[in-house]
Amino acid sequence: MEIETERKFLVLDDGYKAQAVESHRIRQGYIAHDMGRSVRVRILDDRGFLTIKGPFIGVGSRPEWEKEISLQEAEDLFLICKPGSIDKTRWIVPAQMPGQAGHDDEIRPDYSVMADSDRPSRFFEVDEFYGENEGLVMAEIELKSQDEAFGRPSWLGDEVTGDPRYYNGYLARNPFKSW
Repeated sequence: MEIETERKFLVLDDGYKAQAVESHRIRQGYIAHDMGRSVRVRILDDRGFLTIKGPFIGVGSRPEWEKEISLQEAEDLFLICKPGSIDKTRWIVPAQMPGQAGHDDEIRPDYSVMADSDRPSRFFEVDEFYGENEGLVMAEIELKSQDEAFGRPSWLGDEVTGDPRYYNGYLARNPFKSW
């Protein structure tokens, strides 16, 4: 089982879209969510996943186990999910890390022609929410440690790591529109 270490941020504007190298539609629901633990089913485009997350180990770090399942199995599991779900588009945006060649915020580099040493080692996952969470846009970056350095693009806003309101499990039960 891996330990996921991430930092979460609000997003100021849609400048991330020009830098995105891919995007995916995600729908997810929760079978169980209690005392910092969760069992989640996710449909990412046309693929299914079952994920179990343990309680937080410090701010932004927690054990995570994930297994790909069939799309039909994921659809079947949605039938037993708790009320409330997440619907979003996830934009994958390369992060500027120390020691990497830079790029302009307005230009999306062509990573297919880059040498491996110049390709980004980290990515922001920018989630644009729909439905009851419409209007919320957040970015997260997975790091080796909470204090790993990374560049802050102009569209990255306030950090919300550790604020439980901004975790998907909370948003499924307490949508952004109700705040």
